[in-house]
Amino acid sequence: MKRLIVTGDDFGLAEPVNEAIERAHREGILTTASLMIGGPAAADAVSRARRLPELRVGLHVVVVEGRPVLPPSDLPDLVDERGELPSDLVAAGFRFFFSRRVRRQLGAEIRAQFDAFRRTGLPLDHVNAHDHLQVHPTVLALLLAIGREHGDPPIRVPYEPPRASLGAMRTHPLRRVLQGLGFGALRLAMRARLARAGVAANDFVFGLNDTGAMREETVLRLLQRLPDGVTEMYFHPATRRCPEIDRTMPEYDHEGELASLLSERVRARIAELGIRPASFSDLVA
Repeated sequence: MKRLIVTGDDFGLAEPVNEAIERAHREGILTTASLMIGGPAAADAVSRARRLPELRVGLHVVVVEGRPVLPPSDLPDLVDERGELPSDLVAAGFRFFFSRRVRRQLGAEIRAQFDAFRRTGLPLDHVNAHDHLQVHPTVLALLLAIGREHGDPPIRVPYEPPRASLGAMRTHPLRRVLQGLGFGALRLAMRARLARAGVAANDFVFGLNDTGAMREETVLRLLQRLPDGVTEMYFHPATRRCPEIDRTMPEYDHEGELASLLSERVRARIAELGIRPASFSDLVA
C-alpha cells in the first residue's frame, strides 16, 4: 500500500506562505503543515489552522537560521550579537554536541517551542526541524525527551531513496546518490532511536533533492516512482514573493510549488496510482 503525506513547510514564516498553505489544503492535495511557532506570521498561521479542522499541523522546530522563542538574554551561548540563532549549520552542529552550556540552552529553546505550540490548542500531528536538524543526535535526543511530554508525536525521517529519485529525475545524479548514502546512514541510527522510543515516522521523503523546485512535472515523475509504505512529500509554497522569503530562500520557486499542489493532473495521477492521502497522526491511529 502506498500512502502519501503532503506537507507545507515554514507555516508561519510569512503571510504569503500561510495563504498558500491554506489554499493548497482547501483546493489541492496538501494534508499537513509544519508550523514555525516563533515565525513572524505564526499568529496568522494558527488562526488559519483553526479554520481548517482537517489540516494536520506539526511543529517545525527552529534552532538555526531564525530567531528564538525565548528572550536572547536567556540563550547567550546559542544566539549571536543580533539575538539570532546560528546560520552556520556545521559549526552549530559541533557546538550542539560538545558544549554542555549550549545543549542546556538548546533544550530550553526547544521546550519553549513545544510549550508555545501547546498553547495554540492545535493537536500536534508531528515534529521536524528546520534544515532537517532532527537528524543531529543531540537535537533528536531533545525532541524525543521533550516530545514524550507532548504525546510522542511522529518525527520526519528525511530519507529520499536514491534509486527512486534517480529513476524519476535525471538531474543532479551525484547529489541524489550522495544524499541517499549520507541520509541513509543517518536514517539507520535515527530509526533505531525512534524504534526504542516507540515514536512513529514516515518511511521515505521526496522534496529533499528537488527542494524549492517541486514543480508539476517533477511531482508527476516522483509520484510514478513512489515506493510502497508511507512517503512524505514536502513543499515550500507561497502566493507571492516577500522579504522573509527573499532573505531565506531567494532561489525557490514558491509559486510553482503552489501550482503543483493545486494541479488537477497531480490529483488525477494520485488517484490513478491508488495512492492514499495521509497525515502523520494516521501512523499512530
